[in-house]
Amino acid sequence: MTDVEDKTLPSTPEFLIATDVNNLNDATVLPDTAERKATQLPDPAGYRLLCAIPEVEEKTAGGLFKADETKRFEELTTPVLFVLKIGPDAFKDEKRFPTGPYCKEGDFILTRPHAGSRVKIHGREFRLINDDSVEAVVEDPRGISRG
Repeated sequence: MTDVEDKTLPSTPEFLIATDVNNLNDATVLPDTAERKATQLPDPAGYRLLCAIPEVEEKTAGGLFKADETKRFEELTTPVLFVLKIGPDAFKDEKRFPTGPYCKEGDFILTRPHAGSRVKIHGREFRLINDDSVEAVVEDPRGISRG
């Protein structure tokens, strides 16, 4: 390696995204640990909510393992979401929400199965939904499935 290369390359292995390999100061460093990946969740804009999809059960009630295709279908069509973050304008319209917010961060909610925009972050699927897509809050989502 030359002196120039030593000055520009990071001393620890990292994943970098850059448009100019000669200028790594403007590069984006991708996270390498679970803790750092967790901080990459987007902040919802406007009246949107960022929700996580609960993990799908591996087995049926009878104890049979579900096929990967079945688990994927259940994940795509689940009406249950977990609220992670709420946008700054969510539930602020007093005409639409006269009694205040329908839910808060940390709630399990029911919504329509295909509501919102789906996004995958580090292999995990999330949804960005509108504040008026919340249909109910549930304490225990186990056993709830699409009808």
